[in-house]
Amino acid sequence: MVDDLGSMDELVERVESLREEIRSHDHRYYVDAAPAISDLEYDHLLEELKRHETQYPALLTSDSPTQRVGDAPVEHLEQVTHRVPMLSIDNTYQPEDLRSYLERTEKQLEGEPVQWVMEYKIDGVAASIRYENGRLALALTRGNGEVGDDITHNLRTVRDLPLRLSSGTTPEVIEVRGEVYMTNADLADLNVRQKESGLDAFKNTRNVTAGTIRLLDPSVAAERNLRFFCHGVGETIGLESANHEDFLREVKSMGIPSTPNVQLLNGVDAVMEAVDQLNAGLPDLPFEVDGIVFKVNDFSQRQRLGIRSKSPRWLIAYKFEKYEAVTRLRRVTVQVGKTGAITPVAHLDPVNIADTTVSRASLHNADEIKRLDVRVGDYIVVEKAGKIIPKVVRVEKHRRTTELAPWVFPTACPECDSDLVRDQGGVYIRCPSPQCPAQFKQRLLYFGSRPGMDIDGLGEEVVDLLVEAKLVDCYADLYRLTFDQVAALTWPRKRKGKDGQLIDVQFGELNARKLIDGIAATRKRGLARLLASISVRHVGPRVARLLTRQFQTLDQLMKASVEELADIHEIGQAIAESVHRFCQSEFGRLTLLELENAGVLMEEAISGELAQGVLVGKTFVVTGVLEKFSRDQVKELIEQLGGRASSSVSAKTDFLLAGAKAGSKLTKARSLGVRVLSEDDFQRLLDGADE
Repeated sequence: MVDDLGSMDELVERVESLREEIRSHDHRYYVDAAPAISDLEYDHLLEELKRHETQYPALLTSDSPTQRVGDAPVEHLEQVTHRVPMLSIDNTYQPEDLRSYLERTEKQLEGEPVQWVMEYKIDGVAASIRYENGRLALALTRGNGEVGDDITHNLRTVRDLPLRLSSGTTPEVIEVRGEVYMTNADLADLNVRQKESGLDAFKNTRNVTAGTIRLLDPSVAAERNLRFFCHGVGETIGLESANHEDFLREVKSMGIPSTPNVQLLNGVDAVMEAVDQLNAGLPDLPFEVDGIVFKVNDFSQRQRLGIRSKSPRWLIAYKFEKYEAVTRLRRVTVQVGKTGAITPVAHLDPVNIADTTVSRASLHNADEIKRLDVRVGDYIVVEKAGKIIPKVVRVEKHRRTTELAPWVFPTACPECDSDLVRDQGGVYIRCPSPQCPAQFKQRLLYFGSRPGMDIDGLGEEVVDLLVEAKLVDCYADLYRLTFDQVAALTWPRKRKGKDGQLIDVQFGELNARKLIDGIAATRKRGLARLLASISVRHVGPRVARLLTRQFQTLDQLMKASVEELADIHEIGQAIAESVHRFCQSEFGRLTLLELENAGVLMEEAISGELAQGVLVGKTFVVTGVLEKFSRDQVKELIEQLGGRASSSVSAKTDFLLAGAKAGSKLTKARSLGVRVLSEDDFQRLLDGADE
């Protein structure tokens, strides 16, 4: 009998089955953040595998999960030449410089359409990982770009980095470049162990990562829970990808974690618009980020753009300065947002960060609090990066001197006492009641803001005043306000009169006139502006414009089905369901009808050309080099006349406008039977001459 199994063949089969199961659980835990079994169950699997390999050493392989701890310490770090140099990245700190770089790069490609990849710049340590025939063969630091240190012994301990690629067919050789990093939560736990061992705490995640990967003893690296994100490629033999998007998808299928939240954008304007969106997600990340990277997606375009002496011409980093300080958490409260999201807020001992005094910071959501293990009384690290709001980076757990109770997320809305609900598959916990007074105040404040209806004079204090006085209970009430009602209001503060007595402070005729005139000026803003202002989930200015190009009146929008909404280019199922749910709900219908009854314009202005239906409902794709139009002009003309400008050819495409040097899109359009237009054809279509 072999071990506790019947035969050697059965033992070999069991060992390989254990390895595959453990690799799968490693990926689910470290990459997907969705463990399927308990730590105890995982330990039992690993112990069984170790027992079999110890009893039968011939079964042990270098890519077995038991080898994560590494071998004996190395004597020193060997230096190895990179097969493909690891170049540095040019960077900028100013948005205008970023735009100039993007425009200059697109110009070098002589009018070809350019797709830009936008991804986080992880604040870790660059490394190159080489796989040969699917097995991890070599790991190097960047070094001077030409030669790096061999850190294979330490990178083998990184649990989200596979020792053997999982894809059925893998390239003969593939070098992936990326960042070795540590999460803020893991640093907090490491510093507790440092304190228990009588050692100094580490200052930040990057420093501890940089030091760890260069250690001679891999057992130390194994204890520090380093991680890896792939964001680039070195030498390859047999790689199929023709662009960066496909490359990330391909390496992910092999089990290599790729950089998260990647966005693919068409053209400079789309990139500049998306920067703020990606910035907004920074506080939710469990790791440190020091910028955003933009790179040309197409590998053949990269090759034509070439490289400078030290950096490629096809990518740039948009960086921001980071500042941090340590302070103490005194209490945690929650605030209710305009969509009902309950956001925990950290109240801090005031601390100076980048010449501003910070006393509050968002804790974002319940998962973030759990991940950080933040407790009232803790010393915490607060960071401010660029214009981003202060972020709680981590807890200095090693400074806890007493047992602190975990903070418990409320189960009911603090304003209306409704039971809170968690987004399905999401991280946010919300108050579901549309009548919640706290939500309404936030919605009303946004309604009057510049991105909303832009009502002069409707700030936070005025919103509080109107709601507390019960003059405004819905958006439409704003349009029913009278000058006398508003002028008679009193502020919630007093001033000294001539006799020294405290008297009420009137809102006043000047403020009243400003507010009433500001509200009146918004009546004719149109349906798109209104939809973007009333806090429908997922509906901002751009989505509102897309909706109202297809449905120009309130009646049309209210009658639209989910399928009709989702069929609009760039809308998609989630947005369509949100809009339909709002329009069909009692709250949504009442909101829109009351605004209409209050005299607010509930249709979108239609140009004469659009009314004639020249391009209404038609989807266009543009490719190649144009002579008579710029791409921006074509897109603007198409959208002004009711059409849709798309970036990819599909069966739903009506026309392909093809200039010189048209490539794969022209081939695909012809195979799908899409009508191909020259620039002259397009001009005749605009003139209404082409039937």
